[in-house]
Amino acid sequence: MTKLGLYLAQKSVNKAEVARKTGLTKARMNELTLNERSHLRAEELYLIALAIGVKPSELLDEFYGTTKLPDSGGKSKKAN
Repeated sequence: MTKLGLYLAQKSVNKAEVARKTGLTKARMNELTLNERSHLRAEELYLIALAIGVKPSELLDEFYGTTKLPDSGGKSKKAN
């Protein structure tokens, strides 16, 4: 199960209802909630947030809040 799938399950959100409200297919909702290899697009995240009544930033924080920039070892990269 994906982070989105876990989040929706914890909130007892009906995926079919989210699909209906957002215009996403039930198949796409299943892919986004069950398949770790699926890629949640920004527009989809935004629509899902609106459909479940939360701010899109809440979902971003929930799913990606621990994401950090890669450590460059203190070296700056030169632009060519």
